[in-house]
Amino acid sequence: MRKAITKSGLQHLAPPPPTPGAPCSESERQIRSTVDWSESATYGEHIWFETNVSGDFCYVGEQYCVARMLGPSLPVLQQKSVSRRKCAACKIVVHTPCIEQLEKINFRCKPSFRESGSRNVREPTFVRHHWVHRRRQDGKCRHCGKGFQQKFTFHSKEIVAISCSWCKQAYHSKVSCFMLQQIEEPCSLGVHAAVVIPPTWILRARRPQNTLKASKKKKRASFKRKSSKKGPEEGRWRPFIIRPTPSPLMKPLLVFVNPKSGGNQGAKIIQSFLWYLNPRQVFDLSQGGPKEALEMYRKVHNLRILACGGDGTVGWILSTLDQLRLKPPPPVAILPLGTGNDLARTLNWGGGYTDEPVSKILSHVEEGNVVQLDRWDLHAEPNPEAGPEDRDEGATDRLPLDVFNNYFSLGFDAHVTLEFHESREANPEKFNSRFRNKMFYAGTAFSDFLMGSSKDLAKHIRVVCDGTDLTPKIQDLKPQCVVFLNIPRYCAGTMPWGHPGEHHDFEPQRHDDGYLEVIGFTMTSLAALQVGGHGERLTQCREVVLTTSKAIPVQVDGEPCKLAASRIRIALRNQATMVQKAKRRSAAPLHSDQQPVPEQLRIQVSRVSMHDYEALHYDKEQLKEASVPLGTVVVPGDSDLELCRAHIERLQQEPDGAGAKSPTCQKLSPKWCFLDATTASRFYRIDRAQEHLNYVTEIAQDEIYILDPELLGASARPDLPTPTSPLPTSPCSPTPRSLQGDAAPPQGEELIEAAKRNDFCKLQELHRAGGDLMHRDEQSRTLLHHAVSTGSKDVVRYLLDHAPPEILDAVEENGETCLHQAAALGQRTICHYIVEAGASLMKTDQQGDTPRQRAEKAQDTELAAYLENRQHYQMIQREDQETAV
Repeated sequence: MRKAITKSGLQHLAPPPPTPGAPCSESERQIRSTVDWSESATYGEHIWFETNVSGDFCYVGEQYCVARMLGPSLPVLQQKSVSRRKCAACKIVVHTPCIEQLEKINFRCKPSFRESGSRNVREPTFVRHHWVHRRRQDGKCRHCGKGFQQKFTFHSKEIVAISCSWCKQAYHSKVSCFMLQQIEEPCSLGVHAAVVIPPTWILRARRPQNTLKASKKKKRASFKRKSSKKGPEEGRWRPFIIRPTPSPLMKPLLVFVNPKSGGNQGAKIIQSFLWYLNPRQVFDLSQGGPKEALEMYRKVHNLRILACGGDGTVGWILSTLDQLRLKPPPPVAILPLGTGNDLARTLNWGGGYTDEPVSKILSHVEEGNVVQLDRWDLHAEPNPEAGPEDRDEGATDRLPLDVFNNYFSLGFDAHVTLEFHESREANPEKFNSRFRNKMFYAGTAFSDFLMGSSKDLAKHIRVVCDGTDLTPKIQDLKPQCVVFLNIPRYCAGTMPWGHPGEHHDFEPQRHDDGYLEVIGFTMTSLAALQVGGHGERLTQCREVVLTTSKAIPVQVDGEPCKLAASRIRIALRNQATMVQKAKRRSAAPLHSDQQPVPEQLRIQVSRVSMHDYEALHYDKEQLKEASVPLGTVVVPGDSDLELCRAHIERLQQEPDGAGAKSPTCQKLSPKWCFLDATTASRFYRIDRAQEHLNYVTEIAQDEIYILDPELLGASARPDLPTPTSPLPTSPCSPTPRSLQGDAAPPQGEELIEAAKRNDFCKLQELHRAGGDLMHRDEQSRTLLHHAVSTGSKDVVRYLLDHAPPEILDAVEENGETCLHQAAALGQRTICHYIVEAGASLMKTDQQGDTPRQRAEKAQDTELAAYLENRQHYQMIQREDQETAV
């Protein structure tokens, strides 16, 4: 193992150097944010993303840090503003100009492949650790079991830990914990070793040289003639070859991420997968689609696929698997990043990704059950019986897709979707938020209802299912929408066929039984669908022949078009292999793995406000302290969260029931959800659609935590005084003047002077004597402005607790609020107090800057990131309120 020691004393442990003749060094190459699959790929190349991590000290050390060497010649602000980048695969942070210096200290990223050669291919290979120094490290030392001392100063140069970016093992950075012999030992690849594709499986192939002898040229020409008989994919040379070592315990995973899904969630989550897995098993679908990767990994045994995106992304991958005809086809799991995610809901993956740790997602993919999913062919041809008068200039003869996994529909719902797609293509800038999209859908649906464009649908269609003509039944029903459904979910989670047990005249609905459910909707049943209703169940069938006599809007898995008069045949195509998220087989006891599951559990319920969760969900202990007790519930020991939800919702309805009456008068909001407090290093939300998959004993130890998005900050901290609570007494406060006689109320100048001098006791005394906390000076500055300028936390807290709410967003002459001022001064704690009290983060000063932008100008990137997070939350709250109105 090569070592390079900088002048600061840092010892960088680098992976072995590449073989002679390897491609050019990183200093001669562009800064990459994607994996390089070309023949010029660099061994141990980093994958860089921009970051706002604070701190001037970058990984290369003082001796090679370009920003530090230029420091004396640059102003202080310019030194701090040098951009930084973070490697997604090994999580080191460097200044952008210092990236090329990594070659000088011989520090490469964890190698994602190995070089092919006559010796390397035959020799037994194993994965070595990739050791990286850390200035911050969570968890405990693997050797001594003690935690790592956290250095809270942002400019600390001290190394506290050495960890492996493959297996994530961490040790104290001292000889007593990290022995030299551990450097050379094989790496286990960590807790997710079963799904990680080892770099030893991926070989870089060398292109044949042009200086071969004639005989070799002849042999190569003969080989080309033979390979020309193969498919276009098989005969093409690739820079990389996958040579797996099959093992029954392994379930190697390919991750495909659609970065545009879910409001660009995919672009952020891809970095987490690069950290936990081999970067060469993670693919960005915007860089060319899934076909190349699936073709390259087609010989990997027990392969699994994780599709990160919406239902359209899943359909794209399934269609590609059909084209390649992989035997056996790898099962596909889903990380839902789209909007509807009906297929993901059906397979228990939930209605959308919130904040579940990627490590948990990988475990679910590994443990998931393999199931089958019916896929249906659509074949459309022009209706020969339609006359010229039935033609429509805007109609097409082709469907947008020739196969569907979820549903095929025609009528009202397809017309609304079509108008939305056409409007978005014409004016994409007007459809940049979920709230606007929802409003457009609602407006289009309402106008379509008034116009009654689909009321005559039954007159223009003929439906034959398994040889039975349903047209008379459809004409009696007069539906405005007909749906051919393959899965139970439709339209973002609704169940149009009805819940299990509600359809006694039909077989239970399944996604693998080779049957379609045919459902008709009137406007009344469509409206009831969103509140638990269902449509008119027409039949279950294996084959459909649908004939339309005029142009009608249709949609295939959400892709709409206006289809000319046609004859459409629907028949089973095949079955796709999918991964269904599994429920744990047995509930683990609360206290010990050896104890049996008790018959009943008496467990405390505490709720957390959204603003506390956003600020503290990475710190379990602080978040637990910020929680508010709600009461106690008694549930069976093997209860899942669905059953537990019913008990919790009865808490406030039954004050004298199982638990004590809630200490807070604020009732639970209908949007509350469970928090997992035990199975990860931080809290995370559990999708309501997945509550039946989780036992109470899996997410809690002695206490259940729930997230209530409408819980007020004041309720979350009952120990703090509120404007309506009795004023606290203080040993520094003498008897108020109002009790000493008819003294005149204090002047505003006295209050300002007390705030300027950070005299908390004097300010409290003046307030009790009748002083006006909303007093302003000649520059329109409030007492809160003055308290912020002096950095007085006690005075700020007192004013926030006792002054009217208007003080939060009051502006002085230059348009600054107190939050602008605190952000510009880098006062993080005071900013947290003001934001928590409800100050607006969208207000701008005379230069048009928000508080977040003032923090950025002050070079406090962490404060700016916090304010940006809270600003985003405020915008979501506002959208929800407007939607409710």
